Order: sequence, then C-alpha cells, then structure tokens
Amino acid sequence: MKQKILFCLFFFSSQYLANAQFNFSEFNLGLRLQKTQNLYWENGLSLDFSNDFLLNRKIHLKGSYVSSSLGSAIGSNAIHQESFIVGAEYRIRHLKRLQGLVGLNTGYFRANYEEDMFKILPHESMLLSVETGISYHFDAPYAFTLSTGYNIINGNGISTPGTLFPVFYQFSMFYSLKH
Repeated sequence: MKQKILFCLFFFSSQYLANAQFNFSEFNLGLRLQKTQNLYWENGLSLDFSNDFLLNRKIHLKGSYVSSSLGSAIGSNAIHQESFIVGAEYRIRHLKRLQGLVGLNTGYFRANYEEDMFKILPHESMLLSVETGISYHFDAPYAFTLSTGYNIINGNGISTPGTLFPVFYQFSMFYSLKH
C-alpha cells in the first residue's frame, strides 16, 4: 500500500511540475532498474531535470525511489529494502546523443528484516555514492541511462545494515515530459 501511495505522489507531482510555468529545458520521468552486485534487484521510479541555468544543461538534478519489493523480493523471502536517492550529475558532451556522466548521490536506505529477533540489527542508513556512466537520447522523447556506482557509506552489519553493499549498477528508461 505504501508503494502505491508513493507512486501516486511521485506521478502527480511530476505531472504538476511538467505543466507548471517553469522553463525547464528537460524534465524526464522514468523507470529505474538497479542491481546491487552479489545481492538484489531493486527497481522503482526516477526523475531527471535540467535547465540552461544549470551550466547550460551540463548539470542534471535527479531523484529516485528503488525497492527490492519491486524486484528480488517479489514472491521470495528476500529482505525488503528501499532507497530514496537525490543527486546531481555532470554531463560530458551534453548536446550530443551519447553523453558521459559523473554524479554524486545522497539519500536514505531502510531494510525491513520482518522478524522480531532481527530488531537489534541496524536497519537504516544515510546514503552517499558516486556514479559514472552513459546516457543516450533519441529524437523521440526517450532517453536511456546506464551507470555503475559505489556506495561510500556501505553496510558492515554493526553500525549500518549488512545488506547495503558497495557496488551497484543501474539502467533507467526516461520519457521526456517537457523538452
């Protein structure tokens, strides 16, 4: 139920922002597929926007919500975990179809171990990660992003959740709401 509410809020706020009288050069809404190396698939939604005042669209601001409940935890006993991510990317070759990207992200991570005996384990953490990859923009209002990242704050099972692994890969598919 919580995911449905978050999806509705995410969708309607993106529709409001896309139709508002802002002068966004780019405003994209998409799906994010994320794989933590040696662990779970965590999927969700992603926003990306840029404007001429952000170094002539070389800087992209982004936000994402990913959850194993939309990935590996579907129909399995995988740990339900979710991440709320905000970040900024610097785009190399920003006026070309194929662009390079380097980014810095922060956010919040939460794992739900479900059993009372695991309540003593850490289940929340701040996120801090670096990311690099490529983005491809089509003539149509579609774009794809493929990147790899490293969680600088990662899990040790003592002070941070043990399921917060350091290396992740992500693939995002975007639809441009305003271009």
